[in-house]
Amino acid sequence: MRLRNITGSREVIAASAYVVHEERRWRGKWAQLFENTLPIHIEIGMGKGKFIHTMARLHPEINYIGIEKYSSVLLRAIQKMEEEELPNLRFIRMEAEEITEVFAPGEVDRIYLNFSDPWPKDRHARRRLPSRQFLARYDVILEARGQLEFKTDNRELFDFAVEELAPAGWKLREITRDLHQDAVLMQDNVMTEYEEKFSAMGNPIYKYVIYREK
Repeated sequence: MRLRNITGSREVIAASAYVVHEERRWRGKWAQLFENTLPIHIEIGMGKGKFIHTMARLHPEINYIGIEKYSSVLLRAIQKMEEEELPNLRFIRMEAEEITEVFAPGEVDRIYLNFSDPWPKDRHARRRLPSRQFLARYDVILEARGQLEFKTDNRELFDFAVEELAPAGWKLREITRDLHQDAVLMQDNVMTEYEEKFSAMGNPIYKYVIYREK
């Protein structure tokens, strides 16, 4: 998807107190940035930030970090924070490939992937956020008992994601191919902008929760 560039977005991001700048210097020290030792949950590819902002409001006992590479959509997340500031939420503008350079081993307690770019061409498979290449990165930063949650409306991407688990050494904890008809997994479900749009169109939402045995 080609995102329209918003003039001045980079300048707003650079000046925002809600965005963590020089993020690599906080590797292994995120507790110092939040000034507490609460668990850290991250969303990679957070888009406009509805999901992670809602989660941070509902769970003040958890620190949240939203990661987004596109300035135009990160700007929308900043605007949400300007309307409703939350002390347990910060943003990073970065490429997901750099994740192990920003978080130390075991520093993250949970990872969320929501409606990630499907990168439909086979030659781009390693760029997909639920690919085995990315699962190896998540394995480094995720706490031993931590888990990863993935949601999408793209059946092909979801099938690919499930097939990647065994080669990467991950296991399923929960899985559904129609989230909104799953009474258990719908408990406490927080919808993203895309989820609201696609579910309203009648599209099934796919979700899994995965972990590693360590």
